[in-house]
Amino acid sequence: MRKLMMAAAFALPMFGAPAMAQETLKIGYIDPLSGGGASVGEVGLKTFQFLADELNAKGGIQGKKVEIVPLDNKTNPQESLIQAQKAIDAGVRYLTQGNGSSVAGALSDFVTKYNERNPGKEVIFLNYAAVDPDITNSKCTYWHFRLDANADMKMEALTTYLAKDPKIKSVYLLNQNYSFGQAVAKAAKEYLARKRPDIKIVGEDLHPLAQLKDFAPYVSKIKAAGADTVITGNWGNDMSLLVKAGRDAGLNVDWYTYYAGGLGTPTAMGEAAAGHVKIIAEYHSNVANNKAAKWDADYRKQAPKGNPDFYYLRGKVMWDMLAAAINKAKSAEPKAVAYALEGMKYDAELGEVEMRKTDHQLIQPLYVLTIVKSAAKGGPKEAKIDMEGSGLAPVTNARLEGYTSAQPTSCNMTRP
Repeated sequence: MRKLMMAAAFALPMFGAPAMAQETLKIGYIDPLSGGGASVGEVGLKTFQFLADELNAKGGIQGKKVEIVPLDNKTNPQESLIQAQKAIDAGVRYLTQGNGSSVAGALSDFVTKYNERNPGKEVIFLNYAAVDPDITNSKCTYWHFRLDANADMKMEALTTYLAKDPKIKSVYLLNQNYSFGQAVAKAAKEYLARKRPDIKIVGEDLHPLAQLKDFAPYVSKIKAAGADTVITGNWGNDMSLLVKAGRDAGLNVDWYTYYAGGLGTPTAMGEAAAGHVKIIAEYHSNVANNKAAKWDADYRKQAPKGNPDFYYLRGKVMWDMLAAAINKAKSAEPKAVAYALEGMKYDAELGEVEMRKTDHQLIQPLYVLTIVKSAAKGGPKEAKIDMEGSGLAPVTNARLEGYTSAQPTSCNMTRP
């Protein structure tokens, strides 16, 4: 079954009806390529370009070259809308974005209103990383599809694992002050109260997104509070600078994170962080029975210096599911593709995933992993693949099947 679906993915066009007549098939990539979020935006861009190159090496999509169109939004919602309109004016009918839920919310609303004004010229928004739960709940829309687990799903999995550790007694919450960071803090408090009411929340802070240069004042507050654990959804420079400040101050805590595996963060942590950092993710390079191993290895061979890790397996899942939806619809027209994509079950590299029809949220297996010393540095034998040459490597603590983290939804979308 998987071979048939993969054959469909490489044999059929991926874009809307206007693209059928074009020599190049384009997807607009709207993410930060400058400013504080640029390091993360560049990772996604390089990964998507790699996936497009792989397709093109096999003849493209129906003989047409696939091209990623990079559009710098500077992590700014208003700038994102300008870039989205620019892409649409150039004939792009599929947009993707992931860094910043405030951006994703603005883009989802923009695409929905655009489609209402322009029947027959619809646009689909493929969200690969923005995880504010509201986007697939109260703010859900037919034209938005999320390929990443949302913040509540990740916290459900992370706290399920955390709750089993009796040594954890006091937790500090430190997050970015926007919709995603607020959602992480809210879910952490609710889920810990349900699963481990004996754990005390000894401090909580929200800080400006991608603006701070020094996290030492926050590290001092964490130390003064006597926390043994920090839960954070920080990403990009905010994650790297935070753990670096903790390392430099000798902060002795365990970190429960969403994005400590992001570009630059393993290097910033250094080996002193080994055994103290947990991550919730849908993939890592040392996962058992890794059917994405060839993609991972090929990416590392061509990756730029300092960015060797294959981080976004969900990006490949997105492309494969989109192509399979076009095959099912027998059309590349976005309206028909959306109908085909919702409710789709797909045999991905690490197990079956489902694009839930009710809210367009992907349900998928998740892993809790720990960053340890790599095998080459004396760590466990399963820590084979290093992260950024940092001497650190991920190992699996637990795999949680999709149903264990799936959340109920309040979505009540209007279908065309």
